[in-house]
Amino acid sequence: MENNKETESNFLFGKRNYIIMLIGLAVIALGFILMAGGGSDDPNVFNPELYSWRRIRLAPTLVLIGFGIEIYAILANPKK
Repeated sequence: MENNKETESNFLFGKRNYIIMLIGLAVIALGFILMAGGGSDDPNVFNPELYSWRRIRLAPTLVLIGFGIEIYAILANPKK
């Protein structure tokens, strides 16, 4: 008996879920980019820019928001 049915590739998530995941990854990447830098080439010189508002508040908040978006993307119903 031959099986003439086409095999459908069933993805775990829908297209909407993958788009939301990519947005979440972009937000996380932006947070890590904003956290980068601020050091000094000379270890004897202190750079106060290391503790700027961007690195202490904004970047970690963006990373946490990105993880929240990822959780939402996983839990979102792909049928909607």
